[in-house]
Amino acid sequence: MSQFIPLSVPNFGAREAALAGEAITSGWVSTSGGKVTEFEQALADYVHMPRAVACNAGSSALHLAAMAAGITRGDEVIVPTLTFIAAVNPLTRYVGAEPIFIGCDDSLCIDPDAVEAFCAERCELRGGKLYNKATGAHVKALEVVHVFGNLGDMERLTEIAQKYHLILIEDATEALGTRFTAGKFAGKFAGTVGDIGCYSFNGNKIITTGAGGAVVSNHPDWAEHAKHLSTQAKTNLLQFFHDEVGYNYRMTNVQACLGIAQLERLEAFIAHKKALYDHYVEKLDGVKGLRILPFREDCTRPNHWFFSLYVKDFALDRDEIIEKLQAQGIQTRPVWALIHEQADYPRNEAYALDKALDYRKYIVNLPCSTNLSMEDCDRVIDAVLAL
Repeated sequence: MSQFIPLSVPNFGAREAALAGEAITSGWVSTSGGKVTEFEQALADYVHMPRAVACNAGSSALHLAAMAAGITRGDEVIVPTLTFIAAVNPLTRYVGAEPIFIGCDDSLCIDPDAVEAFCAERCELRGGKLYNKATGAHVKALEVVHVFGNLGDMERLTEIAQKYHLILIEDATEALGTRFTAGKFAGKFAGTVGDIGCYSFNGNKIITTGAGGAVVSNHPDWAEHAKHLSTQAKTNLLQFFHDEVGYNYRMTNVQACLGIAQLERLEAFIAHKKALYDHYVEKLDGVKGLRILPFREDCTRPNHWFFSLYVKDFALDRDEIIEKLQAQGIQTRPVWALIHEQADYPRNEAYALDKALDYRKYIVNLPCSTNLSMEDCDRVIDAVLAL
């Protein structure tokens, strides 16, 4: 059998090894060490924000965002159902809030029409706050996940958030480097438009620190509070005084070293992702009923993190395709199971789900690593066409 082609794996080189080695040799391997601050500054500079708060996971970043935004027990948060479950748990169950699930549009991101319809038809504004008519709860926040690096419709979503007095949280864990190139937010990066944004550096992300995340915010006090919470909420380092319940969420110095080196390569990674995506489109889109789902490229520069093969009109179904490619040493996967169907969530409201249900059933994600060669890309293409 030919060499195994994974779905998405890290791309490390000599620079990463050298910086991590320096941290290990110095003994500064935990959450103390200058490289964490250096990485935070490099990330903040890259996304044009005044500061970034590095933490140990994207999930931790979202939990910090929820707490910094003041989301608490009894609140409700509008969230997408087509996403990874870590986008929803920290904003809801971790802080005692309840989700309201909304379906997607053709970008795979949360559907702004459905969000607005839900707010207008099922909620009411009272005293400058939005309340759910069915539950009586305060609908406090709206989360957009920039799925697979595709920007959600932020112009519409920011307008909706302002109209209905919602905190706007951006889950940009899949979208580092994605940015607007035209329109109201030209030049702004995913994660920097709303009130608070989060990134992930998990092993399969476009850059990785093994595990890691970061928070940015347009409210400086929220970012400061997130940093405070991430370091056990210490107010006195010597005497170990803590003024609230904090968390051990800080990124380590070794992880930060990886992040510094990876961030230096991010634009090259994005360029290679774009080349791979274009090659898949050229060879597969429109052939045998197959489609490669598009990214929003009219006013954005997506990072093309994951590529979605849409197989509704193909001869084989999603799971048959995945199984047959796996037998040839090619790893693919379906899009996530919808969150409103997951354990503990069916009791929550779900709205405008048709497209999300369809995409769940018919998407196969193709290999897309930043070190995937064009030769291996061709092997994937040939295997799909031979099915």
